[in-house]
Amino acid sequence: MDAAMAAVVRETGAFGGLLYVLPPGDDALWLAIVAGTPHEFVAPWRRIALSDPMPVADAVRERRLVWIGGQEEMARRYPRPALVLPYDFAMAAAPVASGTALQGGLVLLWPGAHPPQLSRRVRDAIETGCRHLGNLLRQAADRGDPLLPSARPRTLPPPAGRLLSPAEAAAITAFVDRLPGGSCALDTNGRITFITPAAAELVGADQAELVGALPWEALPWMDVPQVEDRYRAAMVSRRPQAFTVLRPPDTWLSFELYPDRSGISVRITGADPSETAPASPAAPAAGPSRATLLYHLMHLAATLTEAVGVQDVVEQSADQLLPALGAQAMVLMTAENGRLKIRGHRGYRAAVVDRFDAVTLSSDIPGSKVLTTGVPDFFATFAELRHAYPSTVHEDGMASWAFLPLIASNRPIGCLLLAYSRPHAFPPGERAVLTSLAGLVGQALDRARLYDAKHHLVHRLQSALLPHTLPRIPGLKVAARYLPATRGLGIGGDFYDLIHLDERTAGAAIGDVQGHNVDAAALMGQVRTAVHAHAAVGASPADVLAGTNRLLTDLDPGLFTSCLYVHLDLAAHRACLATAGHPPPLLRHADGRTQLLPVSPGLLLGIETDTRYPTLEFPLPPGCVLVLYTDGLVEAPGTDIDDATAALAGLVEHADPADLGAMADLLIRRAPTPGDDIALLLLSPGE
Repeated sequence: MDAAMAAVVRETGAFGGLLYVLPPGDDALWLAIVAGTPHEFVAPWRRIALSDPMPVADAVRERRLVWIGGQEEMARRYPRPALVLPYDFAMAAAPVASGTALQGGLVLLWPGAHPPQLSRRVRDAIETGCRHLGNLLRQAADRGDPLLPSARPRTLPPPAGRLLSPAEAAAITAFVDRLPGGSCALDTNGRITFITPAAAELVGADQAELVGALPWEALPWMDVPQVEDRYRAAMVSRRPQAFTVLRPPDTWLSFELYPDRSGISVRITGADPSETAPASPAAPAAGPSRATLLYHLMHLAATLTEAVGVQDVVEQSADQLLPALGAQAMVLMTAENGRLKIRGHRGYRAAVVDRFDAVTLSSDIPGSKVLTTGVPDFFATFAELRHAYPSTVHEDGMASWAFLPLIASNRPIGCLLLAYSRPHAFPPGERAVLTSLAGLVGQALDRARLYDAKHHLVHRLQSALLPHTLPRIPGLKVAARYLPATRGLGIGGDFYDLIHLDERTAGAAIGDVQGHNVDAAALMGQVRTAVHAHAAVGASPADVLAGTNRLLTDLDPGLFTSCLYVHLDLAAHRACLATAGHPPPLLRHADGRTQLLPVSPGLLLGIETDTRYPTLEFPLPPGCVLVLYTDGLVEAPGTDIDDATAALAGLVEHADPADLGAMADLLIRRAPTPGDDIALLLLSPGE
């Protein structure tokens, strides 16, 4: 297996490869063999679900070759791996199969200088290599020795170098010693395998202590982001890299890295600090450092996971991106029914942006190509922007612009505009990072749009299930409030209702279905309808709950419901209530005294078919207030329910009974932060 893996890497001209296996019945690929690249570089992708937005997952799932020709294409199509490895390299991913049976996937890596397309010869070599690997994997499984996932994949050693004679070795040593400065060599894992005395002196350490060590671990002053970043860039892109770093207290050293298959040759010289000074103010800004970009982008990735709606995505993207990138303005837009839709902006006057909202998309609108093709556009000057979009008027006062595609599920769903008040050159590395971050924003936007759509739908459902208005009943003042939980979609099973029975009698109900989802809301609608139907034919409170309970046990929804129903006789100024496991109501007497009505609760609805519900009759004189509520008004983690109910009674006692609306607002305002829904119904009879 190792020989076959090494052969396919060699015959395709790749510098490295990854072999993934797909265990029988599994829905994920597991990294089994690594060739030509450090294991640490690919550790984040040891396991890749077949549904993940990754090249090898797409290749295996769709049984096709996936080719990524460079850094910008990787950033556009697969922003997640592009963020972790933001370097210039090419990649191919292909399924590994034996016959029709999938065995795994193969990933091959080439330097950033690779031609933009694969030759027919290389494609044939990949196909042959995958077929050979697939047959070997099947044969291993047939003989009872399958290649299975392990804690650490096998790493193939680099190709052996040419053996040198003693004379050649002596000549090379003399040659290296004569070079100015110092030299050292790193293996493919970044460890020092050789260092000249001059190099050891420059870095201020003993030769023996350095050999076998990672530079940024052996030399604390080298433990800065740019050092390991440039090493990774050299290993992944296979292109020379350079950086300058300060050796305390005041010695600047310049490092030049020259990579190949076997490792990296490093040249170390002293550096003049003046040569590392920033460019003159007249020169275009090269953009923030890679380390700064990566820090902010990782932070953006973390914060976007918490974004809920589209406006969250807009605000968090602007908060993170504008300071990180040195941009002064941002617009997030999508296309809907052939028109431009502005989803949010920062840094622009509303009058400028609003003119473009809902305009018809055409080739004359900047960014229209990005919205349709998913290919980014960068304009360092207005002249470049005007050349691409001749009818554009320079009205935003900006100097440079980046139009970045927002990609989700491999299709453009929008465009992110970044604008700079000073000329900005957009070097290739930054273009790739900008495209990667737009991919993250695109995925977050896709989730946010789905959330907003669901949020709108469930609120329409909630509104349809709760009464739009309460009936006007002579001699009865009413106030009602509903507050959804702060978590989730804001939909639940709390409900209230007021039922006009005749000129002098009415029914009132309040309840709480277990759960905070669409199922709970749907059941709430059924319970409310059942209560209303039984009450309308004149059933007593006990019979209303018993009939509703029979319906729920027949439906067997798997959810339980608490409910309280009270019959109001406004002529006799009396009331009768029954409760199915619901919190007892409060009664505020005309003199201000407030009591918890001592009703014996029956079982929750939906548990047992034949359940009796005790009733309580009590006077309901003019000027009193009957307070019906769900447990969200009094329950909170770490709070005693009796203490919370007593506190609620105190609020009711000191509120103005003449203004039920103000009383209801007070009770809702003083409620715990709702981790549960809250329904509240206040009833006060008149003369």
